[in-house]
Amino acid sequence: MRKGLGVLRRSFGFGLAISIGVVSGWVPGVRGEQGLTPQDKTLLTELKAYKPKIVYETYPDGNWELFVVDADGANPVNLTRTPKMHELYPQVSPDGTKICFVADEGEGKSKIRNVYVMNVDGTGRTLVAKNARQPCWKRDGTAIAYLKGEFDEFTYTDFATKGIVIYDPKTGKHAEHPNPKIHHLYNPCWSSDGKWFLSTVHGGMGFKHAILAIEADGQRVVNLKIPGCRPDISPDGKKVAWGASDWTLLKADLDLTGHEPTLTRKRIVMTSKKPTKIYHIDWSPDGRYVTFSRGPAKKRLGHAPEVVGVPAEGWNICVADAKRKDRWVAITTDGHCNKEPDWVPAKKR
Repeated sequence: MRKGLGVLRRSFGFGLAISIGVVSGWVPGVRGEQGLTPQDKTLLTELKAYKPKIVYETYPDGNWELFVVDADGANPVNLTRTPKMHELYPQVSPDGTKICFVADEGEGKSKIRNVYVMNVDGTGRTLVAKNARQPCWKRDGTAIAYLKGEFDEFTYTDFATKGIVIYDPKTGKHAEHPNPKIHHLYNPCWSSDGKWFLSTVHGGMGFKHAILAIEADGQRVVNLKIPGCRPDISPDGKKVAWGASDWTLLKADLDLTGHEPTLTRKRIVMTSKKPTKIYHIDWSPDGRYVTFSRGPAKKRLGHAPEVVGVPAEGWNICVADAKRKDRWVAITTDGHCNKEPDWVPAKKR
């Protein structure tokens, strides 16, 4: 593995700051209703009765933790409680029993980002891989895919990755993806039929910036030719949502039955006015809603606030109606860097 972070910095103009400010005075789960429209309040009433929960990363008191809340933002629970470790990027298993995530550990030159998996209640934490990033679940829950870190030196740069690895939780075995050219991906997701990854690429594999479909067990790479990043496939595999820009979230119909994935009928789910960004869209288990992150565009640590591990003061978790444009409500209002939401399916009885 190359120690080439300096080259990456010069090529893309990224830098690292030295420290992170401490956030204090936070009351978790407090949600005000000031400024809500009647439509928003109606949606909030719907969400009070909605059984799936939402897990997300947040930054209380200078430490990243993973919190889970009800769909309307009520009943927050800290799942991690680790003052010397920063947990980020939660991804819930399809059956709702496990969460895989990344953790930034160590300080200074010894800092490293690793992938872990744990039970949905925060117990049973297990290391999956060191110097690894942005995991996602196979839709049958039998495997976790993760991206290998490109460099030994820690970086917040989201696309500093090289290769996909498939991890089998039952056997503990790791298998390299058969395509050796995979480079500079971020935010992958796995298709419902297990045959494709959808992922953003930045400055790798011959692409400047694109959303790709990558064959899970082969060599094929398909440019979906849609602007934006961070795709998320609906649990039924029939739709994909993504950020078309900093200010627009789109959805489209996804067809996986042909030789390669195709998208049709692009529609707007959410819009936002500058300088408030909207990112990290995720489908609810039944496809009725999406959750996403929303906040100001101020950079920190030399990076955009939507990047994993970068503080994002003023950002909150929101939920929107997946079928109606701009029908949404914020379910957190504390603004403490709340990002990367993921739905937790309701427990089956």
